[in-house]
This record gives sequence, structure tokens and C-alpha cells, in this order.
Amino acid sequence: MTTIEPTLSLNTHQAARPRGHAQFRRIVRRVQPGLLLSIAVIAIVVLWAIAPGVFATQNPVLGVPVDKLQPPSALHLLGTDALGRDLFARIVHGAVHSLTGAFVAVGVGLVVGTALGVIAGSSRGFVEAAIMRLADVLLSIPALLLMLSIIILLGFGTVNAAIAVGATSIASFARLARSEVVRVRRSDYVEAAFGSGGTFAGVLWRHVLPNSLTSVIAFAALQFGSAILAISTLGFLGYGAPPPTPEWGLLIAEGRNYISTAWWLTTAPGIVVVIVVLAANRISQGLGGHGR
Repeated sequence: MTTIEPTLSLNTHQAARPRGHAQFRRIVRRVQPGLLLSIAVIAIVVLWAIAPGVFATQNPVLGVPVDKLQPPSALHLLGTDALGRDLFARIVHGAVHSLTGAFVAVGVGLVVGTALGVIAGSSRGFVEAAIMRLADVLLSIPALLLMLSIIILLGFGTVNAAIAVGATSIASFARLARSEVVRVRRSDYVEAAFGSGGTFAGVLWRHVLPNSLTSVIAFAALQFGSAILAISTLGFLGYGAPPPTPEWGLLIAEGRNYISTAWWLTTAPGIVVVIVVLAANRISQGLGGHGR
């Protein structure tokens, strides 16, 4: 007995090691470098928005005239603009405006659009038809035209621009939420819940909504990147935050007059916008289960 027990424990230990190594390799294979990098990018930008002074100590609004149009250097990582303001500081401090606008835009589309889609998917007849025809009308209007029309009515500013961007996504959220609700309502467990005496509101809240919002949330993550791009576009056109607010789209617009002599003024904020949008899109693919 004394000679058999160590042998058994040794064999068991040797058999467990390959299983542990195989499990570790499976975990490593599941880790997607692109997704991790995208999460890191969004985390850094969020930290910029929360505590910009930690990353950029220079004033993003007040400049030093003698330092105007300085190229990237150790003192100014991304150079300076025509007023001597540090471009890196303006990009870092501008993250709060772009991210806030994107969150507001996605929130407007998610809340209003999902509510309309759930009402349409759980209703029948005139209510569903009216909501879906309204969504068709919104989708038939060019997004930029609709955004500019809403901004003209509400006025300029980051929040108003975000509301305008969110309004253009209401129809897409409504159609997606409606299709998911209709799909879930036809499931056997929902029919069983109704057959067991469940009320319409109770079944909708306990069974239909939790199983319908997965695709909607993934679509919201995708819309986050699109909202940043749309808000930057409105800022570039002059319909977003007014100067000297360091909003990313406005930074690109301010540097276009110096593109031949100070290329960094448009290149740096443009690259930041592209990287953040791509990172948000990659995260949305991961949430939707389509990441590779």
C-alpha cells in the first residue's frame, strides 16, 4: 500500500498537468489581442475625459504666442497651434466633450428607439403600423440633413449636436428592438408564460425584454463609434461646440488652414478620432459575438 499510493498520486499529478496546460492554452487562444487593445484604447480615452489634468498639465485654452506653430517635440508632444496652445493638451481635454456627446447621442437613440420598438413589437394593428411608418420616414431622410435641421432648431453646442446625432439613430434602434421583440414573443416559453396565466406586462418585463436587448446593446456599442464620428463631423462643419472649446472635430477644422505648414494640427486629432472609432467598433463586434 505504501508503494502504490505515491505512484497513484504521481500519475494523477502527471495526468492533471496536461489538462491544466491544455485549458491554459484554450484560454490564451480565446484572448483576442485586437479586442484587448481596443478596450485599452477606450479606457485611456475615458481616463482622459475623467482626469485630463493628469495626462496634460498645460492649459488647453490659453496659449503662448511665441510658441505658435511649433512642431512636435519633447516639450510639446504633438506640437502647438496658431495661438501657441499645446495640441496634446487640447486633444486630451477635448475627450470629455466628444465622449459626453457620444454617450448622450447613444442614450437618446437607445432609450427612445428601444421604447418605440418594444411598443411596436408588443402591439398589433394601428400602433405598430404608425411607429414603423414613422421609422421609415426617419430612415428616408439623409442623416446629415436631419442632424443639421435639429441643430438649427435647438442651437449650437455639444449637447444639442449629440441630441441631433441620437435622433438619427432612433429609427434603427426601433426597427431592431421591434424585430427582436417579435422573435422572442413567438418562442415557446413566452407562449407557456401566457398560458400559465401571466399578464401581458409581467411576461413582457420578465421574459421578452431580457431576451430581446442583447442585440440592441451590441448595436448601441457600434453606434458609440458612429456617434463620435458624427459629432466630430458636426464640429468640423462648425455646428458643434464653439471655439475655444477643444472638441476633436473643431481641432481638425482649425488646423486645415495650416495643412501645408503645420500638418500635425489636423493629422493628430484626425488619427485620434479614427483610432477611437475603430476601437469602439471592435468592442461592439466582441459584444455581438462576431469577434475573431
